[in-house]
Amino acid sequence: MTSPELRGPRIILRAIEAADRERLREILVEPDVARWFGMGGPDASVAELYGHQPGSSFVIEADGATIGWIGYAEELDPDYRHAGIDLFLATSYQGRGLGPEALQLVAGHVVRDRGHHRLTIDPAAANERAIAAYRKVGFQPVGVLRRYERGPDGTWHDGLLMDLLAEELPEAR
Repeated sequence: MTSPELRGPRIILRAIEAADRERLREILVEPDVARWFGMGGPDASVAELYGHQPGSSFVIEADGATIGWIGYAEELDPDYRHAGIDLFLATSYQGRGLGPEALQLVAGHVVRDRGHHRLTIDPAAANERAIAAYRKVGFQPVGVLRRYERGPDGTWHDGLLMDLLAEELPEAR
């Protein structure tokens, strides 16, 4: 399965390609990105982006430039079926509403084309900017995941589990 190209008013989501590797690594080493994404370091994080299920990993482009990445992972067991989403944006593109736009595009695709009824996302509990962006799309807090992930400083940090039901998507309202 190949990733479809998803287009929004200001961004394009396209399939990740080998040629994107260096730019994605550049973004992952930016301090405001590295603080929240890729606890294993930029090389391990880039490798992980390319290890996603085929068709579920996208580069985010704006103004002809690669500005980030978004992807989803599916739980396909029929009794627990859902998809989890993750993303990052280059620091200079944060705070412009591009993250919520990318989330809406992927959420719509995962619900409409992949048949999921529930989506999850799990930012660091201290990442207030990301949590606010996810709320704009309709994600709601479910609960705190205590000592959920190890941070770059080597200590454990809490995560916030958030979810969104298909009927809560802005396009479904």
